[in-house]
Amino acid sequence: MPDYQLEIKQVVDYPRCRIYREFVQTLIADRSIRTNGGSGLFYYTVLCSYANFRTSYRRLDGITYTVYPGEWVCRVSELAVCFRVRFQHKALSILKTLQDRQLITFTQLGHGHLVKYSIKGWRKHNTVLDYNCPCQKESGFFFMPIAVATELISYGKASEMDVVLDLWLSAIYKDNQVLGSEVGPVVYLRNGTGNPLLNYSDLAQRWGLSRSTVGRLLKKLADLDYLTLMSFPGRTGSVIYLNSYLSTMFQVSDVMVDKDEVAMSLNIKLHIPEDADAAESILDDPKVCVSDQLISVSKSQVEHIVRKVAQVLETQGISCFHCPKSIVKLYPLSGDCTEAVEGGSAQTNILKIGMVIQCGNDHPIYSFELTMTPISTNF
Repeated sequence: MPDYQLEIKQVVDYPRCRIYREFVQTLIADRSIRTNGGSGLFYYTVLCSYANFRTSYRRLDGITYTVYPGEWVCRVSELAVCFRVRFQHKALSILKTLQDRQLITFTQLGHGHLVKYSIKGWRKHNTVLDYNCPCQKESGFFFMPIAVATELISYGKASEMDVVLDLWLSAIYKDNQVLGSEVGPVVYLRNGTGNPLLNYSDLAQRWGLSRSTVGRLLKKLADLDYLTLMSFPGRTGSVIYLNSYLSTMFQVSDVMVDKDEVAMSLNIKLHIPEDADAAESILDDPKVCVSDQLISVSKSQVEHIVRKVAQVLETQGISCFHCPKSIVKLYPLSGDCTEAVEGGSAQTNILKIGMVIQCGNDHPIYSFELTMTPISTNF
């Protein structure tokens, strides 16, 4: 019986995702994002954003209606405006489709002019409050089941609105099981790999669109400042970070996402130009001291390495490179500075460098380990 190496990796479960009602209201009002499609994710999210958390009462056309948690009653004309459809019968058709999928139930009231709907499974995913109080419909948040969102996005052709919500629901921030999430809110499709790298073919299959349409749509959303799209060379793939996610979800300042920092967190190697001196430096005038043992790296490469590291660290609030008192020291982490590793038919020399930042001649205030892996440029 052959031997096997067993690798056990913890899988993080994401049963639901929090969505702010204000964000949904923003999407409804944004006419630059189209809603034509057959997924239904946008319509279901709109219904959830208006559902009650507690029992309340609403008076329409002289009649007072009791609205329980997970329910809402409104005019069909109001629902058509929220769904952004032209005719009321289209809004009722959307409700019928969601009811056939066992996601909601609804009833027409007031001779067909009103509709009362109920979200199935609302109590399971959202806290139900016992006391009665008028509900605010443009503030607060609700929880969307990830399984329901995944099911809905797989129905038919996704609209632009459906895509925005799918990306929003798929965002992960500071999860040690997902690479790149410590940098910012990254889109991760929960495929069990922990890697957020995406390709247009997978997204096209997920959304029921062509690869070219996916490319145009992501570029459009990037231009509208909904997301930051980072594409890496070759067949590596792309990474999507959401803009304004942290300020919307957690009321904290959004972070600047740097491509080099993302590449480092995903272990993606970036090309260092041969003419490294031609690149513009952001270093004001720190001393860069290079050990004599670091003979395998040229002076121009060392300056380029320090420049790249400075750009990444600056996004994290470390701005010592602008201080003239700073001293940057680079030294090998081993005697020969390199480590030979078998890679295919040839050996790959991995360069390991230690970097210390000092303030004057005082003790080091920051220490880093840099690892450089040569990449073959032969095709």
